[in-house]
Amino acid sequence: METIRIEDAKQHVGEQVRLGAWLRNKRGSNKMQFLQLRDGTAFFQGVVSKAEVGDAIFAKVKALHQESSMYLIGTIRQDDRSPFGYEMDVADVTVVGESEGYPITPKEHGTDFLMDHRHLYLRHLQPFAVLRIRNTLITATYEFFNQEGFIKLDAPFLTSSAPEGTTELFHTEYFDTDAYLSQTGQLYAEAGAMAFGRVFTFGPAFRAEKSKTRRHLAEFWMIEPEMAWMHQEESLALQERYIAYLIQAVLDCNEYELDLLGRDKELLAKYTHLPYPRISYDDAITLLQENGFDLEWGVDFGSPEETFLANHFEKPVFIVNFPKAIKAFYMKRHPNRDDVVISADLLAPEGYGEIIGGSERETDYAYLEDRIKEMGLDLDEYQWYLDLRKYGSVPHAGFGLGLERMVTWVTGEEHIREAIPFPRTMNRLRP
Repeated sequence: METIRIEDAKQHVGEQVRLGAWLRNKRGSNKMQFLQLRDGTAFFQGVVSKAEVGDAIFAKVKALHQESSMYLIGTIRQDDRSPFGYEMDVADVTVVGESEGYPITPKEHGTDFLMDHRHLYLRHLQPFAVLRIRNTLITATYEFFNQEGFIKLDAPFLTSSAPEGTTELFHTEYFDTDAYLSQTGQLYAEAGAMAFGRVFTFGPAFRAEKSKTRRHLAEFWMIEPEMAWMHQEESLALQERYIAYLIQAVLDCNEYELDLLGRDKELLAKYTHLPYPRISYDDAITLLQENGFDLEWGVDFGSPEETFLANHFEKPVFIVNFPKAIKAFYMKRHPNRDDVVISADLLAPEGYGEIIGGSERETDYAYLEDRIKEMGLDLDEYQWYLDLRKYGSVPHAGFGLGLERMVTWVTGEEHIREAIPFPRTMNRLRP
């Protein structure tokens, strides 16, 4: 007999099949038991009738505890009343692994409790839906960049310096010298772009920011494309195509998961309409000041400012040409102004803030050397990076997208900790 997965049930209506599943919950009477089942692909109901299965099997079913694992044999039928659309009329049950005292009960639990039991909470509806959508975004990322002519370049996780000059790094020992967990693969991606034209890195990043906001993790995943022979406008066009591609992939592949989360699919679909609006940093400051924000030119935007700007346009919006003083040393000078750089942040609507940061990269050797010194960085640590400008420098641009921020926005979750299987924050290193 064929063993199927729940997600394939619609292909077996009227057939008797075998299913391996865990018990989420159950309810019923002395004559009927309704089993809420999951198998990692979907959730649906198994109906057990005492009259159909007999006393022995029915008693075994009634004795099952939450998260017991089992094989079930039964017939698939369509049921429009079910959120999944299909159910199983169970004929036989074989218990594989018993479970008793499972800590996450159907009652309400606090966030700390659920995070302490994250290894078990992954089995439940919310993380199931969120992390399957995360998987779609990962798959779609590879598809998009392959279609756009990129190759994947693996940047190292251990580095001897801080690419963006921050001191908020996790320090470790590397044999007899100091090393740091990488906060970005960008500089290495630039080297890759000079070799292969278009590359992207995709790996974990580590930032020791003492932040407790709903937008920050100490360990997260970054997608960082880098493109030779490309200026900023071409980069922005690629960025918005990428975001629209990701959202469309989720709409195409994860309708079930979006419904489990109650996410507005029509609203998400609006974010696939291109182009996205662009506004300069100068105009953004003016817009904010006109709407009651007390800030001056030259400051970086915080969560309230980002939320207002993105909601003002009701779709993702690029803020372009930030002040040089608040951006990284490698960003290219504006051709007509000395106080701003050719840069852009993409802000997501609905209060989710920055999901992409990028820029055109500076190509002038002497200027870049001066900027490294101005930032108080060790010039010797960046000599290899300067070599990229010494031997055949070309115009190039790149950007970084934080995967967890993208997941949080697309799924409509309130906190970024839900967007990664095992979150690492200031106060959480376990499980």
